[in-house]
Amino acid sequence: MKLYYTPGACSLADHIAMHEAGLNFDLEKVDLATKTTETGADFNKVNGKGYVPALVLDGGELLTENVAILDWVADQKPALRPQGALGRSKLLEMLTFISTEIHKRFGVFFQGGSDADKAKNSEAIQKRYQHIADGMTGDYLFGKEPTTADAYLFVTLMWAGMVGVPVPDKLNAYRERMQARQSVQTALKHEGLA
Repeated sequence: MKLYYTPGACSLADHIAMHEAGLNFDLEKVDLATKTTETGADFNKVNGKGYVPALVLDGGELLTENVAILDWVADQKPALRPQGALGRSKLLEMLTFISTEIHKRFGVFFQGGSDADKAKNSEAIQKRYQHIADGMTGDYLFGKEPTTADAYLFVTLMWAGMVGVPVPDKLNAYRERMQARQSVQTALKHEGLA
């Protein structure tokens, strides 16, 4: 299988989770400005949406969008989802919250938004981070062990540090804990971010 990624983009979450799951996969970097891959291929022919992540499975099937890919990774290694009868639903709930309520709000920082828009979105992101921090009862989102949602949250926390969005102390400690994980170190190294 092959993961198409852009260094430091949201596809980093999938990259981390796939290492955490112990999956064997290839990587191909994508230049989102030119829509070409590092091998010179037209990325739009891989993913017509024109953005990462894109995961091509061994059978040729294509998965896009972090929520779908991170759910699929958790299917491959069920320890990467919360346990219990509602485990999958709780994972999807958190992945969706991160995607729609946090990830999307970073767009103004990376796409030249106005200072007013940046301030408004920074405040909203901070409230969402506080909500997450208040709900954490262990080292990770759902307790003692990380899930695929932890990989996604970690990436957004990296962005927060890059653009100066304050985060609760509890999440700063969490970010450091995540960054120390071998799966994170390996993905960061592969993407030239270590």
